Amino acid sequence: MNLEAFILGCGGMMPLPNRHLTSVLLRREGELFLFDCGEGTQVSLRRLNLRWKKISVIFISHTHADHVTGIPGLLMLSSQVDRDDPLYIIGPPKIAEYIEANRRVLDMYINYEIIVKEITAPGIVYQGDGFHVRCFPLSHTKPCYGYTMEEDMRPGEFHPQKAEELNIPMGKLWGKLQKGETIQTPDGREIRPEQVVGAPRQGRKFSFVTDSLALPEISTHVIGSDLFVCEGMFTHDLAEDAHDKKHMTSVEAAKIAASSQGIKKLALIHYSPRYTDYELKQLLAEAQAVFPDTVLTKDRYVFPIEFVD
Repeated sequence: MNLEAFILGCGGMMPLPNRHLTSVLLRREGELFLFDCGEGTQVSLRRLNLRWKKISVIFISHTHADHVTGIPGLLMLSSQVDRDDPLYIIGPPKIAEYIEANRRVLDMYINYEIIVKEITAPGIVYQGDGFHVRCFPLSHTKPCYGYTMEEDMRPGEFHPQKAEELNIPMGKLWGKLQKGETIQTPDGREIRPEQVVGAPRQGRKFSFVTDSLALPEISTHVIGSDLFVCEGMFTHDLAEDAHDKKHMTSVEAAKIAASSQGIKKLALIHYSPRYTDYELKQLLAEAQAVFPDTVLTKDRYVFPIEFVD
């Protein structure tokens, strides 16, 4: 089952010619999930040839303009592509008011169901087939949330040799054991899954954090992330400025990754427009000195998220 993260925009505050505003799309076996929807999101969707009508849910971190200005166009566009399924929009207080005001003022033609859910408490906000999405509070100038998408545990590896040694006929009985079911062989023996199947295996995890002070508790929420997308808006010399605006530096993002357990890759995002693409190398170098497995995101970068075992 494929899991990929597409960086639709990596900028903060204002769009630049080659840097759209923050937006990340996660594709899990054909189903699409959008995290924030900054200006320029539609452009990257088009250039990556992604089918936006397949977006099931839009998760919004907070209602600052650079994270939501792409939503109205996306809603109107979806009415032009024969969308049948409902679209869920999940976010902090006032996201429902923002959606409703845009629909009313722009007199939007919408021919599908939009279901808006405002977050009232941390925890699971969306449950899918074999995964769930959880939110947790951040510290910004208005209510803001981080998100994790985590897959359920997978069955352990099936060992055909052990099944053959136990004289279990190949076919349906093997399939039942792989699904965790206890079976009875034609000769009356009871075989438990653990006799031929290894220990359960971890699913994959994606985490998204932007626009926040570097809270210590973030590391507990993103633990075990295969891909941790986190803002690194400023270089370390501007830490005081970052804190005044309730943002974090790339060094602070790296410290969160380093203090957590099992982070495979840190992907920096939401850069200040003061930095040219060349100057972003300084943010990367500072972060890699703390957490070596750090990369810079760029618009339309794709990150495959693979199973470890």
